[in-house]
Amino acid sequence: MTEAIQNFFLETVGREWCVFFCSMIPIIELRGAIPLGAALGLPWWQNYLISIVGNFIPVPFILLFINAILRWMSHSRVKFFNKVANWLYSKAEKNREKIEKYAFWGVALFVAIPLPATGAWTGSLVAAVFNMKFWKSMLSAIIGICVAGIVMTLISYGFVAVFA
Repeated sequence: MTEAIQNFFLETVGREWCVFFCSMIPIIELRGAIPLGAALGLPWWQNYLISIVGNFIPVPFILLFINAILRWMSHSRVKFFNKVANWLYSKAEKNREKIEKYAFWGVALFVAIPLPATGAWTGSLVAAVFNMKFWKSMLSAIIGICVAGIVMTLISYGFVAVFA
């Protein structure tokens, strides 16, 4: 079954698009896309570029729209939405001092750490909740994405293979 799904995607969209779309998925992002591209035999530089672009595409949309979505959720009649929005706001308020102190570089570092629950989606969410300026948030996110991409490329292809 897994092989049938894999063959369907590879034959339908191709290796490059599989990596591209994988890098856009929350939590997986380029932390999963780069190892996928390596497993599919993409050259490291191509895999890196495709993953960076795919991972960056959701960032401006998150920065522009997440606050409106969270406000709607906090006033929703659906209790689950209220709980999620209120939890997020309370978590942000609890860490406000630390986050505001290191805002730009803090978001960049947070995005750069190649672990689950860190990355462009979460970093952009943090930047938006703390009302960082749009272009400053974008630059911070792209720096973090590029660093995370470098780390994952070196891990996935090996240090020697990248510099050979």
